[in-house]
Amino acid sequence: MEVKQIDNGTKGAFYIEIDAVKVAEMTYSHAKPDKIIIDHTEVSETLKGQGVGYKLIEASVEYMRANRLKVIPLCPFANAVFKKKHNEYADVIA
Repeated sequence: MEVKQIDNGTKGAFYIEIDAVKVAEMTYSHAKPDKIIIDHTEVSETLKGQGVGYKLIEASVEYMRANRLKVIPLCPFANAVFKKKHNEYADVIA
């Protein structure tokens, strides 16, 4: 499963498509030039329990590290993951 990204400079998303259908998505907004807010994560019921949400988070962390960004995880799922993996992701948490 390939995680794709779209970003228009104000908002963006990491997502996964299967057969041209979006089956998982994590959306974010740019809060400041150096911060993003993850505001929503949604994974299709057919993919629940397969770690797809974690793949979206990992893709976002790679993006943040490459672009020297910090995150404010307002989405309950993202917030839980960043708390759980605080040691791994401390460098990107605002």
